[in-house]
Amino acid sequence: MSIEVRHLSKHFGAFQALDNISLGFPSGELVALLGPSGCGKTTLLRIIAGLEYADSGQVLFHGEDSTGKHVRDRNVGFVFQHYALFRHMTVFDNVAFGLSVRPRSLRPSKADIARRVHELLELVQLDWLADRYPDQLSGGQRQRIALARALAVEPRVLLLDEPFGALDAKVRKDLRQWLRRLHDELHITSIFVTHDQEEAMEVADRIVVIHQGRIEQIGTPDEIQQQSASPFVCEFIGQTNRFEGNIKDGWADFGDFRLETPPRLQESAKLAGYVRPHEITLHNQASDNSIPVTVASLKRLGPIIRLGLVSTSGQDIHVELASQQLPKDTEVGARLFATPIQAQLFAV
Repeated sequence: MSIEVRHLSKHFGAFQALDNISLGFPSGELVALLGPSGCGKTTLLRIIAGLEYADSGQVLFHGEDSTGKHVRDRNVGFVFQHYALFRHMTVFDNVAFGLSVRPRSLRPSKADIARRVHELLELVQLDWLADRYPDQLSGGQRQRIALARALAVEPRVLLLDEPFGALDAKVRKDLRQWLRRLHDELHITSIFVTHDQEEAMEVADRIVVIHQGRIEQIGTPDEIQQQSASPFVCEFIGQTNRFEGNIKDGWADFGDFRLETPPRLQESAKLAGYVRPHEITLHNQASDNSIPVTVASLKRLGPIIRLGLVSTSGQDIHVELASQQLPKDTEVGARLFATPIQAQLFAV
């Protein structure tokens, strides 16, 4: 089931939550709506679901205009951040709820409902908890039950609003990997909201970066990180180092180092160069394209080393290396030379 939104705008009083948003979600794709708090991503998700209505614009499901349809007529499954399970119902009854309240003419038999519920509980690997109540479950288990309940009505679209936001880091990581595997099995068109860049990168087929009610960029995780469309995207997606410079003789000149300049940037334009921590190498000896630095901090995280460096001009530089790439005898206070390998460049 494909989804398309055309020229959606939404105000809450004087605040503009969405500003002329247009984009499409192909059938079977898992898409992340990513952005800082208040950027409009949850508003967009709720308008697609029919839980909110836009001031202007259209929502189309598989080419059919669904803009004015009530949420119950859109056949979407919605998973909330805080589970929204019925505390007085067992796990089985929570999952069965959407089927059991259908009009009599559309309601499956009790046997069919039971079969469907057990199939879904097996799918989310929690069939053994069917007789328990939500208060007897962990946060991760509750969210999987909420997902099973959303899937019970066989929705055309699955919408998830920060589904792992209330969980601790370890459970979040486990569940997002599980969600990716589940999606690969079901291939249902899915859209999830998150402000967690790592979560979006790990789970989504495509990412829609939203900022102040507008789309900044749409692309695969690799495109978003390696070919950022704007300084905002560069800074929002993961850690990065920003350098100020100019164009000189066809090169991006940042003082201590320079890089090739893409044709789109004009001669003598002022530049911002964004270099990811893993795009910098360290050496004991100076080169023509290196920055003299002092090691201010060094943290070993298993096979990864994270360093905080300070250049002679006082700029903080963050570097991330595999342990075997660290120059010998490096410690806090050591003098080294940092060489940026590549950068994403923008005129400023």
